[in-house]
Amino acid sequence: MSAPIDVAIVGAGFAGIGMALALRRESRESFLVLERGHSVGGTWRDNTYPGVACDVPSHLYGFVEHPNPHWSGVFARGAEIRTYLDRVADQVRDHIELDTPLLRARWDGDLWQLDVGGAGARRIEAKALVLACGRLTEPSVPDIPGLESFPGPLFHSARWDHSVAVDGARIAVVGTGASAVQLVPELVRRGAAVTLFQRTPAWIVPREGREYTDAERLAFASDAGALARLRADLYTEGEARYASRSGDVAAAASARSIALSHLTAQVPDPALRKALTPDYAFGCKRVLLSDDFYPAVVSGAVTLEASALAAVEGRALVSAGGARYDADILVLATGFEAARQPYADLVENSDGETLAAHWSRGMTSVASTLISGFPNVYVLNGPNGSLGHNSAVLMMEAQSEFVLRCLADGRTIDAHADAEQAYTSEIDDRAASTSWVAGGCRNWYVDERSGRLTLLWPGTVAEFRERLARIDPAAFAREPSPLSEGTP
Repeated sequence: MSAPIDVAIVGAGFAGIGMALALRRESRESFLVLERGHSVGGTWRDNTYPGVACDVPSHLYGFVEHPNPHWSGVFARGAEIRTYLDRVADQVRDHIELDTPLLRARWDGDLWQLDVGGAGARRIEAKALVLACGRLTEPSVPDIPGLESFPGPLFHSARWDHSVAVDGARIAVVGTGASAVQLVPELVRRGAAVTLFQRTPAWIVPREGREYTDAERLAFASDAGALARLRADLYTEGEARYASRSGDVAAAASARSIALSHLTAQVPDPALRKALTPDYAFGCKRVLLSDDFYPAVVSGAVTLEASALAAVEGRALVSAGGARYDADILVLATGFEAARQPYADLVENSDGETLAAHWSRGMTSVASTLISGFPNVYVLNGPNGSLGHNSAVLMMEAQSEFVLRCLADGRTIDAHADAEQAYTSEIDDRAASTSWVAGGCRNWYVDERSGRLTLLWPGTVAEFRERLARIDPAAFAREPSPLSEGTP
């Protein structure tokens, strides 16, 4: 077995690459990035369905120190984002091991013992473990009676089967969330006839996306200051959206009015419009951005079934309302197991407790990063570490800087149980009046086991940065154990 490394990072999406860049920036070279996939990219590697794109402005959806003047438009396509991540990852490529899944991680009292699979299967010892595994990794497949009886192609939108021809096909799409809203218009453009099963309608506001001109991209490339100012403006706009998304009465009413006007302008039929109108507070579920979803629904190529898919009887799909539809292809656009992180079963402390057991009633933490009883574990984009109003990359960068502070003097960091309880109570108090908890809907931000908001940070990015700045890692430090300066 080789000598212990200082930091093992699990995952090579935005969070993992960002953490690696932060370590290299501090001249820390004793780290490895372990990635189970064939390439970097995380969510943007896995989601390749037709129409996939980001709903955060492209010039805000990237690392602050690695701007990309060449984005094609106001909102980047999925393939572009993956290419961007792959290019940025070149700066730490020598530290990334692909096709290397984490099989088990256990704290032995001094080090993390990591068993990894793949061609390089072995045990790795690490002083610190950074879990940058993402929250949109494991597709959520609903328990629908008879689903296995469907005779045609059946797959989740996050595992798109590109060998299946969709042009002109009869396609059933289950779900009307963020993926479906991008996917359905693209299927219609390809001549498909779509049956859309809608359990709950979404609040949708204008996207107002457009392509950048060659002149604009040239200007971005030649004037770094202009690009930085654009990013700053986009950040400010994003922070301002927090009020409407979280439930501020006046801001939510204004945003709701915009969404209803958008719906009225694009859906003239009153009955269809009613079926597409949410009955819960604006912001309770993820607010979607689209200029072409409603036009696709009214195009004649889409049949909206305003109830969930309840059963599958061979090629016949039966809705909760009793209607029956035939389809050639069945696509589940049903989201992810976001509240129950799949890696949590693999991580075990010295007492034999898994992270999954620790989180049995929902994810908890200190600073959305530290976990009591799991020394030198740092979770990025995990408990209360994401956003409903701005770029999640900003949160990951803030957490990476916090992790650097924790690593600074090489001591073992183990958050106190009372500190975790205090932070959890603080989150609960802040979340109680938000639309995510009190808005009258069922969403993936809230863990159904406890009714707690466990995915989103109930505040602005600026507040998150300030909250992390108030935490002194030394308060959780154990005995000294200086980090080495060797390379893996």
